[in-house]
Amino acid sequence: MKVASPLRPGSPARRGALVIMALICAVMMIPGTARADNPIVQTIYTADPAPLVHNGRVYLYTGHDEDGSTYFTMKEWRVWSSADMVNWTDHGSPMSVATFSWASADAWAGQTVYRNGRFYWYVPVKDRASGQMAIGVGVSDSPTGPFTDAIGHPLVRNGEIDPTVFIDDDGQAYLYWGNPNLWYVRLNADMISYSGSPTRIPLTTAGFGTRTGDANRPTLYEEGPWVFKRNGLYYNVFAAKCCSEFIGYSTAPGPTGPWTYRGTVMPTQGSSFTNHPGVIDFNGGSYFFYHNGALPGGGGFTRSVAVEKFSYNADGTIPTMTMTTTGAPQVGTLNPYVRQEAETIAWESGVETEPSSEGGMNVGWIENGDYVKVKGVAFGSGATSFAARVASAASGGRIELHLDSVNGSLVGTCTVPGTGGWQTWTTVTCSVNGATGTHDLYLKYTGGSGYLFNVNWWQFTGGTGDGGDTGGNLLANGDMESGTTGWGTFGGTLSSVTGSAHGGSRALSITGRTASWNGITQDVTAKLTNGKSYTTSVWVRSQSGTPSAKATLAVTADGTTNYIQLTPATVVNTGGWTKLTGTATVSWSGTLTGATFYVETASGTDGFTIDDASFQ
Repeated sequence: MKVASPLRPGSPARRGALVIMALICAVMMIPGTARADNPIVQTIYTADPAPLVHNGRVYLYTGHDEDGSTYFTMKEWRVWSSADMVNWTDHGSPMSVATFSWASADAWAGQTVYRNGRFYWYVPVKDRASGQMAIGVGVSDSPTGPFTDAIGHPLVRNGEIDPTVFIDDDGQAYLYWGNPNLWYVRLNADMISYSGSPTRIPLTTAGFGTRTGDANRPTLYEEGPWVFKRNGLYYNVFAAKCCSEFIGYSTAPGPTGPWTYRGTVMPTQGSSFTNHPGVIDFNGGSYFFYHNGALPGGGGFTRSVAVEKFSYNADGTIPTMTMTTTGAPQVGTLNPYVRQEAETIAWESGVETEPSSEGGMNVGWIENGDYVKVKGVAFGSGATSFAARVASAASGGRIELHLDSVNGSLVGTCTVPGTGGWQTWTTVTCSVNGATGTHDLYLKYTGGSGYLFNVNWWQFTGGTGDGGDTGGNLLANGDMESGTTGWGTFGGTLSSVTGSAHGGSRALSITGRTASWNGITQDVTAKLTNGKSYTTSVWVRSQSGTPSAKATLAVTADGTTNYIQLTPATVVNTGGWTKLTGTATVSWSGTLTGATFYVETASGTDGFTIDDASFQ
């Protein structure tokens, strides 16, 4: 049982019986198969998933059910992200009830949307003055926060919960929320005020199905709306009936109705009497997020988020889905030759996470036999060494590197020494032999008794990774052969193109630019070292001649963004392609919250194509 240790002053409450049960289950399931991927977070209980696609990643905003809860005891929200739908990075808690000085309790189900270069997180909390549930708005310049109270008071307050926000093609944003009713209001362009008055949507049986056995609730609608648009049709997916809930949905020709009930998305199942939907499209696939009580100790007040991939029917209807333990398939592979955060996890046994003194989060409370699984690691031609950032106030231990199962082929072992403190960091390295091709990687932690060490990040060297990137390239899919994976845009439309690549068969093209700073982007926040010099190389080709292209790094720390030009000179121009290259030192003061590599132009709005980009 994991209990607070005198070696770890200030440790959060341990998971107790939850950890014991998780370890027992892990041992039972190890032989022959890799661990299941659902629920997608195992270090804590999570609920009310709200996914957001931004710059080639899925950001997942959740609530946090406290251990041992017998009610909806929720004090903070959490953020996770993934580029491949299976390996999820823990970004900690960037917002809590305490963010809102006027709120007293209840960090319940919300949603984050992106607009005007900022991220707006709409959440229900209890208003201290009235005692009613109200909708607050957090705001941040980064998808991972920190978030601050955008307006200092409730955006709207009528005692109801579960906000969702949808921005239509014409730019009009709508806030929907409600239990027991369903409301909407038109948000202004600033996203923190609205025009007109809140309007209650008629809950008719034609619009939201027929409930039996409850004279006060004639329709199936219960709570948790999620509104989106696809192929000109508006969808409202919601938690239906109670209790236990299932997920149903309705459609409409416009954002305010009239709604027509279409049926069941996910039937009642999963050990939790509530459920909560989130639907996105990502990298050519459609995904449905939900929660259940599948983790040991789980239930209606200790829930866990999971995800399924699905395809719409030909007529636009949503198929009925059931909960699985295997979850969504991986999108692409993970590149081990760039820095990977230790808290990037497909499955784990025994570990927890905490804020790191070096920024971000680290994995901690590691005991003998604990492990982290990372799925689909592309070692390519073969790794030769492994490095990890570690700290230990005890005597340390070992990181064993196994392939495909926790006791699978051992390709390397790193010894971790005592460093004199749980946040006193050092880097350890060890040789690697036999890591070729693509495998699930298990970082198995071994040693003596008690807590062993913490891990902040890890990285392999010596081989060729996913998409042919060289070992030192911090850019995922730098040769663009995996389509748009890993890449996004600051304005304009991004596409993967063939027939005009600089190398290989694919390149990336941006069209529809309206400003010179519109460009092709990639998030590199987790990959930078403060004060380090980086060399950039990227090939650029314009639709109408060579643009005044440049590669730039936007670095945000403590709320301040600095722009570092990475390519001060054009070095080569051949066959219509211009090679931009340059070296710059990247540094910041305070806590790094966001860093984006992007290719833009000094002037003009011509579309352009890039290929074979590296940042190392």
